[in-house]
Amino acid sequence: MTTAHHLRLIDGMRIKDFPTARVPSGSGVSGPGYHTALLLSEDGHEEGDGADQLERRVQCLAEHDALLTLLTLRWGEPQVVSLWSAQERMMAGEAIAEPWAEPVAGCEYLQLWRAEGRWIAVVLYQEDDGPACELGVLVTVVDPP
Repeated sequence: MTTAHHLRLIDGMRIKDFPTARVPSGSGVSGPGYHTALLLSEDGHEEGDGADQLERRVQCLAEHDALLTLLTLRWGEPQVVSLWSAQERMMAGEAIAEPWAEPVAGCEYLQLWRAEGRWIAVVLYQEDDGPACELGVLVTVVDPP
């Protein structure tokens, strides 16, 4: 997928009605008050040598940076939100509202914009000790944790 495709997907998610129940939605899920999508995934790429894995990671980071640049041009500087305190609360047993539970469990921070009454978050999932990298986005009316 190209960055232009990612932008079209985000725009579609922003105007699409939210379902009344959690349902699969393309490369993500949608539910009451939210849509999510995985833009770049490691699925099916577990195999391969270190060079292949490194190349996929570099591509993922480049796509992430390009998307942030274009969204910043559109909506201004994002809020960079640390998820550390939400991770601590989750580990202590607190339930984190959807669609935030997956990003809280899987990344340290995210970039967040508020546009036309909806939150738009770009999420970068990375392994601490490995080459895996995934890029996701969510659009929601549910306030961040």
